[in-house]
Amino acid sequence: MTVRPILGWPDKRLRTAAAPVDEITDEIRAHWQDMIDTMEAMPGVGLAAPQVGVMLRLAVVDASNERGHAVRMANPEVLHASVEFRDHDEASPCLPGVHATISRPRAVTVRYLDETGSVVERDFVKLWATSVQHQIDHLAGKMYFDRLSKVKRDMLLRRAKKSR
Repeated sequence: MTVRPILGWPDKRLRTAAAPVDEITDEIRAHWQDMIDTMEAMPGVGLAAPQVGVMLRLAVVDASNERGHAVRMANPEVLHASVEFRDHDEASPCLPGVHATISRPRAVTVRYLDETGSVVERDFVKLWATSVQHQIDHLAGKMYFDRLSKVKRDMLLRRAKKSR
């Protein structure tokens, strides 16, 4: 399909909540395929539709070692999060050149629509869980650095500005 350009911070669309998906259509499936192609080209372990300018609640995640196991999600929502947290170094292609350690629940149960339009509830752990939560944040108009203290966030954004 197509590798799409990534929106760069501070594009306002990255701060806008994405619209829910009413039904799974061929157009939605094409968006997912473009997102997978884009994610693989980065390379990355997840991508949310707003990152490529599509303002719909769509995300793809593939944290497998061998790749080719992307999970396609429409309207993902966390139903349950573990009380145990996991630190992971997170970044975004929307803000290249910087990263930060973010602490998120180690495991989550997520409900979403899959490529057939079926409602799925699935457990994700470790890197899969981190990536799913990262993408759900994007769908809500949030960036990973919003989870940092103001001081750390300001430092990260200054470093990003310098590296451009």
